[in-house]
Amino acid sequence: MAEPAVLRILDANANRAREALRVAEDYARFALDSARLADALKGLRHQLRERLDAFGISAEAVLAVRDTSGDVGTALSAPAEMRRASVADVAKAALKRLEEALRCLEEYGKTLNAEAARGIQAIRYAAYELELQLFKLPRGRLAQARLYVILGPVEGREIDLAAAGRAALRGGADILQLRHKHAPDHEALAIARSLREATREHDALLIINDRPDIALLCDADGVHVGADDLPVRAARRLLGPDKLIGGTANTVALAQRLEAEGADYLGCGAIFPSPTKPDREVIGPARYAQVAGAVRIPVFAIGGITLDTVAELAAAGCERVAVSSGMLAAADIEAAARCLLERLRGEGQR
Repeated sequence: MAEPAVLRILDANANRAREALRVAEDYARFALDSARLADALKGLRHQLRERLDAFGISAEAVLAVRDTSGDVGTALSAPAEMRRASVADVAKAALKRLEEALRCLEEYGKTLNAEAARGIQAIRYAAYELELQLFKLPRGRLAQARLYVILGPVEGREIDLAAAGRAALRGGADILQLRHKHAPDHEALAIARSLREATREHDALLIINDRPDIALLCDADGVHVGADDLPVRAARRLLGPDKLIGGTANTVALAQRLEAEGADYLGCGAIFPSPTKPDREVIGPARYAQVAGAVRIPVFAIGGITLDTVAELAAAGCERVAVSSGMLAAADIEAAARCLLERLRGEGQR
């Protein structure tokens, strides 16, 4: 027979956990527009119900000990509990309540059923992971990224950049960058917003080249700044701590300096001769390996990367590439992206 105090604790924390999950699920659904994260949080709610049922406590037993009017905790509150600066803050507070409630369910649940308590522990660990994805999504996604596609005009071709981006995402692209330096602002913003919608559908990242204003207006994940663009620290001041800042470096010294200034990732090249930037120094896979090995942040090889050259990079230990005109010139961008990823992983070699 469970102690009445244990039943009251489990009841209060089960309600707290369910409510927190619903708040977080609505944030993923309506603020992030992420079907994947919303579905994962919904799944946790169903798992929680199953794990609570495993304690073998009837609803009647819980209701018999519930005493809301006599609960001394209902009158306790802190001023900070009534202040939330943004929808993200609401969801962050909910996730903290969830984790605390799950810990209480786990610990007090051990007095009833150790196996059921372990099930609650598994949900708590899953909540930690989802918290990382909800609130540190750009950096968490960046750490896993392999294929970075840069979208911009290609000489001699008319390209629908939004459509090209969607095709690259279907083929497995992890990051899209909009680099359209000469587009009117209203046109660049419209394309960026379309790409933002597409990357959210695919849980991918969107980077804007050297336009922090466009990045902020379309809620992109960050900006990429080159040698002649804003300094990394200046971009960080504009965008804040949560956005990604990318830089370009083809030497160890520059890579280490940009990392120290706060860059989240680097592009390194040109690895091979590139039609996009024909005047850039060609450094080859060996220099790329030196640069990538000298910093802790992700480094994407860029410049002249094609289905034919990516195998050489993969053999040199490269796991991340950025492509531009070579991808956009493909007759089937989706298939090209998929094939490039396969060859980067050492699959599908001819």
